[in-house]
This record gives sequence, C-alpha cells and structure tokens, in this order.
Amino acid sequence: MSEIIELFENIANTDEFHMLLKLILISILAGVIGFEREYSSKPAGFRTHVLVGISAVLVMTCGIEISQIYGTNDPTRIPAQLLSGIGFIGAGTILSNGFKVKGLTTASGLLAVTCIGLSVGAGLYIYSIIATAVVYVVLKYSYVFNAKVDHITSMKFKITVSNPKQILSVIDEVIAKYEMNVRKVKVVENDDEDSNVGYIIYDCRANREFNKNQFITDVIKIEKVKQINEI
Repeated sequence: MSEIIELFENIANTDEFHMLLKLILISILAGVIGFEREYSSKPAGFRTHVLVGISAVLVMTCGIEISQIYGTNDPTRIPAQLLSGIGFIGAGTILSNGFKVKGLTTASGLLAVTCIGLSVGAGLYIYSIIATAVVYVVLKYSYVFNAKVDHITSMKFKITVSNPKQILSVIDEVIAKYEMNVRKVKVVENDDEDSNVGYIIYDCRANREFNKNQFITDVIKIEKVKQINEI
C-alpha cells in the first residue's frame, strides 16, 4: 500500500502531472464560459473557448519553461504575442451590419479566456477560478440590466410659451401624468419688454411605451403654449 502511495506522490510531483492539471482546469473554466456563449447562439462556442484557453496555458507554460532553460528574465515575451494574436480570432466573431456591430461581447470573452488561460499557466489557480466566475456572471446576467435600460429613452423638448415661469407648474403636471423623469429644466425668458414669449427646455427620460404624440398633443392644448419641438 505504501508503495502505491509513494508512486502517486512521485507522479503528483512531476511537471507532466502539473501540466495535466492545468489543462483540465482551463478546459473546465473556459468550457463554462464557452457553454454560455454557445447556449446564447453566439459565433464562438464551447470548443472555441476551450481551445483558446488551452493555447493560452501552453503559451504561458512555454514562456516560463524557456526563461528557465535559457536563463532569460522575461517569461512574458511569448504570452504577450498571444494577446496580440487573439485579436484575429476575436475579429472573426464580430459582424457589422450598417451601424450595428455584433460579436464584440464574444470577442471580449475570448480575450478574457486567454487571460484566464495565462493565469492558469502561471499557476494562479484561485485568481483564474474567481475571474471565470465573474466573467460568467457578467455574460449570463448582464442582459437583465440591459433589458431595463433598453426600455428607457431620453428626450429633449423645447416648449415655446407666454410667461414661462407662470406656466411651468402646469406643464409639470402633464409630465407627471406620463410618469416622465425630468433630469434638467431650463427656463429662458425674452429680454424684450414688449414680448413675454419665452421657452422652456425639458431634458427627460421615459419608458419605451411612452406615447410621445399624445404627450405633445396634451402639452399644446395648454393655454399660453405656442409650440413644442423635440430637440
């Protein structure tokens, strides 16, 4: 029995065994992120992320080994080239359709997996696991936040009125009716004493379901309101 334990200890102390552990670990960590991308039907999925992660581990390990063999003081020279080269793979996941660009998140995920692989190759296992957990949470649950943001739209209105300060409270009532969030209000009165016409600029936020045409109609019905324009 002692001979078997000793055999396992000898195997566990070999560089080959440590390398195997690194490759297994990065396959799991990169696979978690890759699975999330594949589940979301993104261009780069499970296999791509695992292969990139394994490549990063190999490159980092080679950099460390070469620096020890040849006595160089910079084991990061080879891994640094990988960070530049990963841009070509990332570019392959980015699609452009007019002004819309897709695939940036997946490309960023590949870069993150590369850095995680380099960390595993350097023996920073706990950092690598923590980074993987953070990256996964960001990719998996950031859509919840984005969905809320997408339901909000920003608008600016310029309302031309007579006696702006007097009519301000009435317009505020209409804005409150539509549950708009006013970020900034600017009241400008005419310097001409013969004219009491001025304007009010509202910087607002509202839900996507907000009926802009109906809001404009309600505002223009207010006495002393002469014109309303979106700017």
